[in-house]
Amino acid sequence: MSTLVTFDPTPFFSKQQPAETKPFMMQQTMIRVKDPEASLKFYTEILGFKLLMHRDFPQWGFSVYFVAHGVDVVPEDHDERWKLCMTTPGCVELTWNHGSEGTEGNMYNTGNADATGTSNGEKVKGGFGHLGITVPDVYEACDRFHKMGVPFSKSPNGGGMKGLAFIKDPDGYLIEILPQGRMITKPIDCLDTPLEGGAGYKDNSK
Repeated sequence: MSTLVTFDPTPFFSKQQPAETKPFMMQQTMIRVKDPEASLKFYTEILGFKLLMHRDFPQWGFSVYFVAHGVDVVPEDHDERWKLCMTTPGCVELTWNHGSEGTEGNMYNTGNADATGTSNGEKVKGGFGHLGITVPDVYEACDRFHKMGVPFSKSPNGGGMKGLAFIKDPDGYLIEILPQGRMITKPIDCLDTPLEGGAGYKDNSK
């Protein structure tokens, strides 16, 4: 049995931000993808992101695609696109290593008890867990995802934590679906899972 290590995090609520960091912004998280077309369709058509910018680097064998929420119009000018991208918080950078799209099966380890890429088939206890998306209604969003054929790792009523879900992108990365307000539950979810019952929480890195 693990021992809970306790410390008081509350002082960090009032900790003053260093003045030099005032202009800083959390701009991007990068994930590697096998098939850029499949990933762009998922992030734009399923999750509603918009492509802000992309760059090809044939001399190094990779391309990058930046997607984000909250942008309606993307400039045609490349310099303006760069500026917009670098000043938009919460972008996801999809990085495609050329040629990976021809690989059979999964290409990248998702960090969640995943054996992809290991030489001995042992599962990796990874540090990366998931990306998170908030929605007005988790159950309604998941109904839509299910109708669009999106695979679930956990439906809203599955497991021990009710009212949130985990779906998978084309590479198997987990996307957590959370409410923008308080956590609510409904009797039946998109996979016809009842609210009652369900196992406890499991950390998928293990």
